[in-house]
Amino acid sequence: MTKATRSATIERNTKETEIFVEVNLDGTGTYDVSTGIGFLDHMIEQFSRHSLIDLTMRIKGDLHVDQHHTTEDSAIALGQALQEALADKAGIVRYGSAYSPMDETLSRVALDISGRPWLTWNAGFSQERLGEMDTELFKHWFHSVADAAGITLHMELLYGENNHHIAESLFKGFARAMRLAIERDPRKGDAIPSTKGQLGG
Repeated sequence: MTKATRSATIERNTKETEIFVEVNLDGTGTYDVSTGIGFLDHMIEQFSRHSLIDLTMRIKGDLHVDQHHTTEDSAIALGQALQEALADKAGIVRYGSAYSPMDETLSRVALDISGRPWLTWNAGFSQERLGEMDTELFKHWFHSVADAAGITLHMELLYGENNHHIAESLFKGFARAMRLAIERDPRKGDAIPSTKGQLGG
């Protein structure tokens, strides 16, 4: 018997942003991303491609103010969509980790789809902007995703020099770790991967 596709749609409209996000956890990594911030589009596309999560994301934000609201809300909506698509998380592997090399750069990402949001961040950038994107917003993006999705997320830049490579390594590492964690474990069936019988709290 084929299991139902794990998918979700989120529409989130505020005075600061109008957002449509759709995910399919059992996809092939196809994407249609438009946030109004070119470099953020590029990073979210990397997340989709390397996690194999099909992703549509369209955002109209108050970029005439700054990039903060658009960046934050894109992450919140994505996290909400991931959480909804995972439902009770029955049968998933739950944990995922990845080393992500990008030329001279190497990052390490480990995560637990625990229902308990947390971000430990040990990474940084030597320039303030990549393209038109403020690099200080990357940490905030991952924090917002982890919060909204209920993920315990540890991200570490082991070494690297090129700021583009650093950002891409972190996003690809997150994607690969998510790909592992959301996979259905054939040995677990529909069991919740916790001795509590539930995840979160």
